[in-house]
Amino acid sequence: MSIPPSLRLLWIAMAIPLAIQSTRSTSAAAATAVQKTNVLFIMSDDYRAELSTYGSQAVTPNLERLAKKSVQFDRMYAQQAVCNPSRSSLLTGRRPDTLRVWNNSTHFRTPNPDVMTLPLWFKQHGYSSRCVGKIFHNWHTEEKGDARSWSAPEFLFYANHGDDAPQGQPISESAPMQTPLRYGAGPLCEMRDVPDEAYYDGRVAKEAVRVMEEVKDQPFFLAVGFWKPHAPFNAPKKYWDLYKRSDFEKFNGSRPEGAPDIAFHKSTEILGKNGDAASLPNAQAAEMRHGYFANISYLDAQIGKLLDALDSNHLTERTVIVFISDHGYHVGEHALWGKTSNFELDARVPAFISAPTISSAGRKTSALSELVDLFPTLNQLCGLPQPTGLEGQSLLPILKNPNASGKSGAFSQHPRPAYFDREPSKMPQAMGVSIRTASVRYTEWRDWKTGDVIAKELYDATDDSAETKNRADAPEFSAKQSEAATLLLKQFPTTPHP
Repeated sequence: MSIPPSLRLLWIAMAIPLAIQSTRSTSAAAATAVQKTNVLFIMSDDYRAELSTYGSQAVTPNLERLAKKSVQFDRMYAQQAVCNPSRSSLLTGRRPDTLRVWNNSTHFRTPNPDVMTLPLWFKQHGYSSRCVGKIFHNWHTEEKGDARSWSAPEFLFYANHGDDAPQGQPISESAPMQTPLRYGAGPLCEMRDVPDEAYYDGRVAKEAVRVMEEVKDQPFFLAVGFWKPHAPFNAPKKYWDLYKRSDFEKFNGSRPEGAPDIAFHKSTEILGKNGDAASLPNAQAAEMRHGYFANISYLDAQIGKLLDALDSNHLTERTVIVFISDHGYHVGEHALWGKTSNFELDARVPAFISAPTISSAGRKTSALSELVDLFPTLNQLCGLPQPTGLEGQSLLPILKNPNASGKSGAFSQHPRPAYFDREPSKMPQAMGVSIRTASVRYTEWRDWKTGDVIAKELYDATDDSAETKNRADAPEFSAKQSEAATLLLKQFPTTPHP
């Protein structure tokens, strides 16, 4: 049956507005989806600022690639140089003293059951929040992740570093190694000709690429936690081959002149209970340093796989990329191996932030900043509100203008003994609290029970960046020490720790 012309015209007149409205609704929905900016949050473990764009011999072409699209933070500091306190702090935006978390064995939710976390905040604001690898600390018990923070079960978030032996691949004979030390179930140093995925980080990278493809059509907060360059030093052979052993034979392994004994530790994580840095054979020290750099290059290659996946999925232009480490590390300097000090090498970390709306890509900033600043920064970059209780400040002004002045000081701390149990009879004897200003690093060691200052350190960051001489109470540094001490007292009042 044919429709009369008059009715046909009436039907068209009615249909056009409906079609326009439908198109507008679809466009509005698409625009809303596009407005959310994704986050790729990449964290490394035990990685000091040792990469090519920081002036290091480390072979890191993929981090160079990321640097070209990022603002590089040359003075970013961890709040405590050991995994759990640092990760708990940066992922909640609260400092260790606020959380009451200063060791690796205390789950941050034990003293803070309802504290907000960075991934949970994004999850509550419409993001698919995913975890691949080590983001929160592994706490040595698999059930102690933080499932509420994520939209799906975590992948390889729990493991022991010492169990990272080659898996699932034919294992070639290991090249002869000089170091007889062990790390967990395996050797501290190992060089096998195996594929990347034979170890944890290769499998983390593979799964992260898979998850990225799974969530690419929705707003996502994808946290990827690599296990390297943390010991053991067992990167696949091709990464050892990027370096010459002779490049690692010379370094200053002396304690800083005039530094108090409490500033140091016995390096038991790396050297064992009976280890002695002073008597470590030079061949072993060079091999361990070589292995640390091989681990760095292995990590770098995995990061490259994530950047490739962003590009191939057309996500780069709408994704904020963050790369950080949880803290720094010593490989023999200051007669130390490992972390758990307040020296610059342990407190300072590499940091890149790349954001689609920031035009300062490829630039560096010397503004002082802290890992605790990341939570408010990502909120602001993605248009999210700020939860209550954050103790950092947004780095957006520095991202917009890398020449902008930052904080007057960045704060770190560490107890002595470096590792302890929370039982009342085994609590620390002292806490070292430290501030890095633009010109000095100043540290006070305080009695845990009374808050009394029992030792001081001051290092000239301008002319003694390697921290070779303690200048605390030196007359020529009195003004700088007074300024640093005033800022330190404001952040860390001299009161007993709980």
